Amino acid sequence: METAVGLITTNYSVKHPSALTKSRPAASVPFLGRYRFVDFALSNMVNAGIKTVGVIMPFNYRSIVDHLYTGKDWGLDRKKGGLFLMPGSAFGTSRKGPRFLLRDLIANRVFLERDTATNVVISAANIIYNYDYAELIRAHNASGADITLLTKTYRCEAEDVSSVYTEDGHVRGFTYGTRFGDEGFLDCFVVRREKLLELIDRYSNVDYLDLFEALQADLPQLDIRAHRVDIYTGTVFDARMYYKRSREMLDPAVIDQLFPPERTIMTKAHDNPPAKYEAGSRVTNSIVSGGCHIMGTVADSILSRNVVVEPGATVRGCVIMTGCVIGRGARVENAIIDRNNVVSAGTELRGTPDNVLVKEKGSERE
Repeated sequence: METAVGLITTNYSVKHPSALTKSRPAASVPFLGRYRFVDFALSNMVNAGIKTVGVIMPFNYRSIVDHLYTGKDWGLDRKKGGLFLMPGSAFGTSRKGPRFLLRDLIANRVFLERDTATNVVISAANIIYNYDYAELIRAHNASGADITLLTKTYRCEAEDVSSVYTEDGHVRGFTYGTRFGDEGFLDCFVVRREKLLELIDRYSNVDYLDLFEALQADLPQLDIRAHRVDIYTGTVFDARMYYKRSREMLDPAVIDQLFPPERTIMTKAHDNPPAKYEAGSRVTNSIVSGGCHIMGTVADSILSRNVVVEPGATVRGCVIMTGCVIGRGARVENAIIDRNNVVSAGTELRGTPDNVLVKEKGSERE
């Protein structure tokens, strides 16, 4: 019997919308050339031995369905358990705080009722990290708590991360926004399945609220605890943060923390040939994915699959997504270029590290 089932929410609102989330939910935004944000939450669950995972879908679900499909790449295409794509609210959760809408939990109650697992691990997808959820479950079971939150002491300000106030090891309050030294909630928690069903019934008349908004008044009557970890976490809530997180991936120390060999981050497999580098090309401090064809100069950048950099073109400090073509002699700096864009020959596109240029997704090409 599994000790836990998993639930991932992907339909929450984006407080700072950008071209990256114009046609896709935040959970399916491409990252690091080959991943999507949802890969991290899903892989963390699978690596902890969780074989039944439900994904609460947004209204614009096409890209998530295309990416996850049957869950084969995560070993979730199985007869018992597996991956369940479930309906979610069309309008997402509240604009602030944790991202677990009661209405979505109520609508998918049958997913919880049909299982016999003791616990449910619930996570959003906007904070990337690699952590063994089995440790969180063990700490939860050992304490006997109703709910155990995954938290981290923040060493910077994070306006979109909720902080928790604890007293004698118990959570006594939530505050939207995290300052230096606060204990930030990593949008992941484990709850006893029977307790979650009880809470769903108790707060069914305020189903428009986030679960933790509804719990605020009853915190003294609940045993909610925080499990603090000290790991790399990357919060992504807008294009500026996306750019910053992407550039952090060029640091080998960060890569070592996010991709330890014992806990693989899994993603959808693509059959691409290796990148091809022509004579005279130059690539420094960059991540270049399979299928790329490099004839120009690339520095301090991340290139997704099948990107073409033509002769004389320069790409510096950029995130270039799948299928883009950087034309001959073009110059692109401090920019995020979404998939299927063609930057014409001789064009200059320049942003700054503090005001990154974002070019929205281009049209599909034959």
